[in-house]
Amino acid sequence: MEGELDVPPVLVFAVTGMGGVGKTALAVEAAHRARARGWFPGGTLFVDLRGYDEDPATADQAVVALLDALGIRDGTLPPTTDRQHDAYRALLAERRERMLLILDNASDPAQYLPLLPGTDRHRVLVTSRDRPDALPVRLIDVETLDPDDCVALVARALRDTDERDDRPEREPGALRELCDLCGRLPLALQIAAGMLRRRRPRGIASLVAEIREAGDATTVLDHGSPGTDLYGRPLVLRPVLETSYRRLPSDRARLLRLLCLAPGAETGTEAIAALAGLDTEVVLTLLEDLAAAYLVSPVPSVDCSVGGIRWRVHDLVRAFGAAVVAEDAESRKEGEAARERLLRFYVGRTFAADGLLAGTTGGQEPFADRNQAVAWLDEERAGLVAAVQWAREERFADTAALLADCLTNYLNWRRHFDDAVAVADTAGKAARNAGDRHREAGVLNNLGQALSKGGRAQDAIDAYTRARDLFQDIGDRHEEAGAWSNIGNALALAGRARKAIVAHTRARDLFQDIGDRHCEARVWANLGVALRDAGRTRKAVEAHTRARTLFHAVGDGSGEAMAWGGLGRALLRDGDVNEAVEAHSRARALLEAIGDRYGVATESGNLGTALQRAGRLPEAIEAHGVSLDIFREFKDWYAEAVTLDNLAVVHAAARQHDRARDAHLQAADAFTRANAPTEAAASRTRATARPAPPNPHSQEH
Repeated sequence: MEGELDVPPVLVFAVTGMGGVGKTALAVEAAHRARARGWFPGGTLFVDLRGYDEDPATADQAVVALLDALGIRDGTLPPTTDRQHDAYRALLAERRERMLLILDNASDPAQYLPLLPGTDRHRVLVTSRDRPDALPVRLIDVETLDPDDCVALVARALRDTDERDDRPEREPGALRELCDLCGRLPLALQIAAGMLRRRRPRGIASLVAEIREAGDATTVLDHGSPGTDLYGRPLVLRPVLETSYRRLPSDRARLLRLLCLAPGAETGTEAIAALAGLDTEVVLTLLEDLAAAYLVSPVPSVDCSVGGIRWRVHDLVRAFGAAVVAEDAESRKEGEAARERLLRFYVGRTFAADGLLAGTTGGQEPFADRNQAVAWLDEERAGLVAAVQWAREERFADTAALLADCLTNYLNWRRHFDDAVAVADTAGKAARNAGDRHREAGVLNNLGQALSKGGRAQDAIDAYTRARDLFQDIGDRHEEAGAWSNIGNALALAGRARKAIVAHTRARDLFQDIGDRHCEARVWANLGVALRDAGRTRKAVEAHTRARTLFHAVGDGSGEAMAWGGLGRALLRDGDVNEAVEAHSRARALLEAIGDRYGVATESGNLGTALQRAGRLPEAIEAHGVSLDIFREFKDWYAEAVTLDNLAVVHAAARQHDRARDAHLQAADAFTRANAPTEAAASRTRATARPAPPNPHSQEH
């Protein structure tokens, strides 16, 4: 029969998906419904090909079972295999009424191709864990259930056994968590439901706690519910995963093991290539092979380039693969080397992206521009943050700490403050464990920055104070001065302007003693903000003027522009509107000259606010429009939202109330994208409120 495996003209459906996803149940249910509608008056034939068992059925064995179902057995069974296949095809060809053949659990097309009818009258359903991409069949991919369906499945399973079982209603949160821990895989949910039936006196939360403590759902579920399903198959998870894994060629098995060690739920192709130590094109081919076996799945992405494709491993497959690595010394060694490669890759990429975020013009290999760098950081964020947690292991502590430093600016800019705090906490513990007090103090500064930007001013003050104390103990006066300035900024955020002035004054004096005029200039600028907040606007003007002079002297055009901007805000607070307009105009011109488009956006917004206060509304609208376009270009959603709110204020002052309302609603949407729900709610409130006196935001550069 080997030379006769061509696909005959018959419509074949292949129901494919990972093991345990419910392919057989779907095929059988579809058959029942089709029969009920009269689609297959000739009946249904079902054969289990046992493709993933140790002894899978061959096509020759299956045809005997099919002939038996068709009434050909014992003395009427043809004596040779070839004649048996001929008889099978002839019987199907003679049948005028349409039949449905279900060829279940196939692992190789050779198991079912000889069983396809030689006529297009009948239909065939094949179920498999391997996608038959080389064959002209209609594919039906079966995915895991959505959360609501998972909850309904378990709840129904419990109530069908005992209608008095009200645990799903009493513990909805625990039930949803159980579904997540089961990876929303029907087989795992079926096993979990069986365990809950057996442990009727106990709550769902007890099973959740047991799985969480074990760290691997397969370990708990495979020891909790002995028995079989409706098709006589054992209710176990690990053997299902084991058979899929053992069938893989060595290169694909190795990649799957290593991918199960990746820190995030999704990983980019280039990161996986670094993890595996292979060329990207080679890895892509292997990943596509694993996807055809439903052990990984590609994640839809706008970027369809090789590097832009991302991959997800199901949680239960990930736990299985990690366990395989943990059980073998050589695999553990290989896994540690792979994680080290991935960390180095992440550090290199994140360092390049951070440079573009900080204002480096042009490209920064491998990123063509800032937007490309931000897109990569956005996609890899979960994996990057999780990789920092490897700093808890001594082997990875130094590299993971470098990664934490490279992530700080991005996480704060994107307002992922919880991630920023978690990254800093982990890096700080690693530094303490290593006895590196200087690095610990630096991480405390990063922690303070995240806490400050997240609105936790007092926690930020505490972190900065601990950093200052460490720098004092070490004897690093320069970093101590910087910590004093950070304390001042956090105090200002907390509304304690007078104490902020004291802290900034201390920082300024230290920098003056050291002779660092550049850092002194920055502290003068910060001192000016604190003085302005304290209502001492003339002193604030003097401080910003001093900062501007120092920045000019050291040749820092960006700092000089920042000082002009601070001066403009102080002048505006003091009522010198026209001088404020001039100061912000000077700041913007400097930033345009040095090519700092982000700075231009900031100062255009501040200029718009000053122009609005001066009554020059058309010019204010134009200035805010420039700011808005650039912030949108940079995909800075928070700054975009602030600008839209400020633009709305100008429209309201010009009695353009419909435009003002629209701008506030757009601001609410942008705040939502920026993970700022409080600000979003405030913008929506402004959109529905009666026109009020203008209260524009100011933007610090």
